[in-house]
Amino acid sequence: MASRVIRMALIIVVGIRLSGLLASLGAETQGPEKAPVSLWDLAQSKQTVHRFSTLFTAQNVRDHLATEEGLAAAIAWCRQTAVTKVYLETFRSKYTAERETLQRARDRFRSEGFAVSGCVTTTIVGKQSTGWNLISCYTDPATQDKLQQVFEYTAGLFDEIMIDDFWFTDCKCQDCEAGRQSKRVAIGDKTYPVTGDTWEDYRCELLVRLSQDRILGPARRVNPKVSIIIKYPQWYDNFHERGYDVVRETADFDRIWVGTETRDYNDKQWGGTVQYEAYFIMRWLGGIGGTKCGGGWYDPYGTTEQTYVEQARQTILGGARESLLFCYGSLLKDTGPKNVEALRANVPELLAVAQQVARRKVIGIAAYKPPNSHPENERRVFDFVGMTGLPLVPCHDFPTDAKAAFFSIHALKDPQLAEQVSAFIAAGKPILVTDGLAAGLAGKVTLDVPNVRVLPVKGDPKSLLTLPQAELDAIRQLLLQPFSRRFEAPNRVALYLFEDGGYVIENFRDERVTVKLDGKPDELAPREWTCHWKP
Repeated sequence: MASRVIRMALIIVVGIRLSGLLASLGAETQGPEKAPVSLWDLAQSKQTVHRFSTLFTAQNVRDHLATEEGLAAAIAWCRQTAVTKVYLETFRSKYTAERETLQRARDRFRSEGFAVSGCVTTTIVGKQSTGWNLISCYTDPATQDKLQQVFEYTAGLFDEIMIDDFWFTDCKCQDCEAGRQSKRVAIGDKTYPVTGDTWEDYRCELLVRLSQDRILGPARRVNPKVSIIIKYPQWYDNFHERGYDVVRETADFDRIWVGTETRDYNDKQWGGTVQYEAYFIMRWLGGIGGTKCGGGWYDPYGTTEQTYVEQARQTILGGARESLLFCYGSLLKDTGPKNVEALRANVPELLAVAQQVARRKVIGIAAYKPPNSHPENERRVFDFVGMTGLPLVPCHDFPTDAKAAFFSIHALKDPQLAEQVSAFIAAGKPILVTDGLAAGLAGKVTLDVPNVRVLPVKGDPKSLLTLPQAELDAIRQLLLQPFSRRFEAPNRVALYLFEDGGYVIENFRDERVTVKLDGKPDELAPREWTCHWKP
């Protein structure tokens, strides 16, 4: 483990040894007999740059925080894990945590120097959805009433409340069907018009109005100081289908959070999501939310120690100011303890990288995904493109001023796309388009020009992971020309560029690789990264 930690130490252009790195972060270094660095002290000194937090689900509150022994163990674990903030959940899946237990835990954590907030998970709130059995039918009046009660209860205990990423619906019951067809949403005795008759139209309007009338309004009446955070899941291509309207909801809520739980791509139960997605969604929602975007959230399910740490790295490279480790109970069992051990070993480096990232602007190839856009057969294509070593800068508005851009089928959501892409091409800027988008623009945009490359997705984004290095090197050569950079590397090696010339390269492969950036070779061990910062 010691040699691994040394190999993973942050590489800065001027060269800093690990002890110097910790000293620069505010950690104490001793003489010949060095005392162990306290992760708690280090985390406290750096929490304005980046902090680690954890969640105690309503069931965790009941099972782990109801006794003095349980509270003491939880506090000790948090200190050892560099956690400086905790979220205490009041409700999840029919269960409401007891007020007295919540108050005692809240006050105890605060007295020990932790920031404390509340949380609500909207699973099994009331009438069951016709879809997933954890989800509720929010057309149902009694379910709306229960929802309001939960948030009123929580606002009476906490000044900040996170909503876990189950704030959606997939119900198609008769009542929901009637509402969809009538193009009207009913919240209590109020009705609101819906712009269209699709399920995404109805669900987005329903969830926006419920948020306003049954969460935000009632909670603020109980506690005028309360701040409410909506956490978006990691499945960004399906948001609108289940009622997440990221533009309107981000405007309404006080803050937003981002699901960066990519897990292990090859895991039989949880797999299918590549590591780069955490970076992409963090940056994409960060662009929509701006200063409202607080942090990322990842978990231990379907992970190894390597993929767990990779979640942490991608969250921080994505610009998160906080990493929420879900959740205390799960981190004590199964893969949790080994993941936590690996995270603890990497905390000094992660905080150092977070400090460097916060100082810099990310640059690269604009990756345009309009909100509420449909992926068709190019679901999550951005994540796989990022895995090929193309440094993406996710955006939700057309990137008129970008130096280079990547466009997928998602961009067809933009009614002015053909005109804007034509102007981008005419300016001589390099463009990468998927074959699916190329088909959609046929007869509207001339793509047979030197500065345009068509990416062969073939309706199967994961197939991009098989593209050979020679083909990728050629694509990168075209797209990176405006940045005066050249990157040569095999597939599954990602590149992140910063405006001042700094960069990060991460190897997601299980074998050692040699890469070249601007002709300079660099060797990366399996599943490792290298970070170079300008002094």
